[in-house]
Amino acid sequence: MSRKRRMFDIEMPEEAAAPQPEPITDVRRGPMASAVRENADSLRARAEAEKAIRDENDALAHEFVRLKGQGLVMQRVPLDSIRTSKLTRDRREVDPEGLQELCDSIRAIGLSNPIQVERSDDGFELVQGLRRLSAYRRLDESTPGGGYAEIPAVVMEQGETLDTLYRRMVDENLIRSDVSFAEMAALAQAYADDVETSATSLDEAVQTLFGSAGKQKRSYIRAFAKMLAMVGPRLEHPNAIPRALGLSLRKKLEDEPESLHELEALLIGNGARTAEQELELLRQFCEADAESEKRFPAGNRSTRKPATARPARTTFQVQSALGPIKCTASQGRLELRGDADFSALERKKLEDAVARFLQGLDG
Repeated sequence: MSRKRRMFDIEMPEEAAAPQPEPITDVRRGPMASAVRENADSLRARAEAEKAIRDENDALAHEFVRLKGQGLVMQRVPLDSIRTSKLTRDRREVDPEGLQELCDSIRAIGLSNPIQVERSDDGFELVQGLRRLSAYRRLDESTPGGGYAEIPAVVMEQGETLDTLYRRMVDENLIRSDVSFAEMAALAQAYADDVETSATSLDEAVQTLFGSAGKQKRSYIRAFAKMLAMVGPRLEHPNAIPRALGLSLRKKLEDEPESLHELEALLIGNGARTAEQELELLRQFCEADAESEKRFPAGNRSTRKPATARPARTTFQVQSALGPIKCTASQGRLELRGDADFSALERKKLEDAVARFLQGLDG
């Protein structure tokens, strides 16, 4: 009997996915793992902090370079590296008494306001602060090793135009009352004469240099410049001339050009003189017109004598027992001036002296 093989189809279930282990949430790290993790976190925080510091330093460095280029960074500059030759200074003379007061102030509390210089190929050129620089040099000479060999300064890099440097120098002193009109006028004239500046005339120089000043002040500066152009070389103390006297002097010289010879003779005849003496001479010269104006009012000017008809004055100085006496002789007037108090002399004695004097003139 034959056996038949029977085939059976058995449907087997699909193989089930292998079960995934549950995440371990409460596994305790070992000491070494914790230390490594903490060190990594610390290094990352430190790297971030260092990057922030580098970024801040880079920003500060760029800002420093920008401010330095604009001349807004202060540093200490050796005195022997600073020159004052590039610009014609608006302050021609430094008052010794005022300079000593500044020295005392610097010695007591230091320098409140730094000077301003421009970097040059072999040092620095002064832009602002001649008095402060002069005070530091005096202090350094009188107190060697006292810390005055260097002065605080704002350093500008090269590149400013000459016109701008002049404006920087002038604008600082516009608010100062001790810079005279004569000094400002002399600077304007020197600026106009300098071929390296943009000004081609005195008016342009005044407008460029003193553009920050009022219109009236600029007119005064031009008036002083014209006056100095006429009589400046004969003056020994032009910076002492006040505004009103300078304007009167300029007006008279323009209205009566022939009177210039009279003024020159007056100044030459008095030789060496103090500022006060020179101012008195200039007042006498200008007052001649004022006295004439009183005698011939504006409404009756047709009766005035021409300026050319007035004789020139004679002025000289003599030595006497009363000290030096200045004598001024003009038409209808003889004047003696000196330090002596003539009113203290006995009247009879004074009368006799004057009588003998006039008799001597007759002889």
